[in-house]
Amino acid sequence: MQTIGFIGLGNMGGNMAARYLAAGHTVYGEARNRDAAQWLIDQGLNWVDTPRELAHAADVVMTSLPNDDIVAAVAAGPDGLLAGLGEGKIWTDLSTISPQASRNLAARVREEGRGAQMLDTPVSGSVPQVKTGTLTIMAGGDEDAYQRVQAVLRVLGTPEYVGENGQGLVLKLAINISLAVQMIAFSEGLLLAVRDGIDPHRAAQVMTESPIGSPMLNARVPLVLDRPDETWFDVSLMHKDIQLALATAHNHHITLPSASLADQILAEATEKGYEHRDIAALYELFARERGATAD
Repeated sequence: MQTIGFIGLGNMGGNMAARYLAAGHTVYGEARNRDAAQWLIDQGLNWVDTPRELAHAADVVMTSLPNDDIVAAVAAGPDGLLAGLGEGKIWTDLSTISPQASRNLAARVREEGRGAQMLDTPVSGSVPQVKTGTLTIMAGGDEDAYQRVQAVLRVLGTPEYVGENGQGLVLKLAINISLAVQMIAFSEGLLLAVRDGIDPHRAAQVMTESPIGSPMLNARVPLVLDRPDETWFDVSLMHKDIQLALATAHNHHITLPSASLADQILAEATEKGYEHRDIAALYELFARERGATAD
């Protein structure tokens, strides 16, 4: 079995690393906070101190990080990933970052990685899908490299090869436009029903049993009606993804009206203090700001 190196052991990345440990892989890990990763170390994760050490140790390097700057920082410098990559190694980046930034990194890997390859492999799904291995994974990059890691990716869900570097990310951003717009539209509809006196649980049940009941809505309705202790996908990350989609659209000289509206609403949510709440909290934002109660 291929040896896995995992950088970024938060809610998503930590649960991904746990799946590889459970599947019997040797897993090396590195993150900013070792204490937060102790539960994985207790399950057999091999802790290393730098991305370079991790890249030396692993056949497949996986990263799950919040944004362009952090991914670039992990790659760069004498202790970065690029310094530890070598012939036959593959870096699969599960983060959602700018397609152009990812393409630039992939080019650097080809130039400086001494025979290594980089794939963008963003995922669609949240913590429950990680735990059940049902993520959708969009892969962009060298197809031969993808074929070599396809079985590794299947531990997390269903991988689909999309095309060249960056195109996995473009498709992920396309999906997240719909996720944001669905959450906003559902919140508006539920608010309308509740404002007319319909029980919110009854309204949510009927709405999700109707043709609009997508897997995303069905998963998030319980979070709308009962605030969770755990955040699966927070407002700040969704806002970042929508802004990446708008920037990508600008590069292609196209407009995205619904994404632009989502950008405005997510900016409002951030201004009102919801940035670290799950996107299910958009209903609460609507209810409070549009003159109704959230319950």
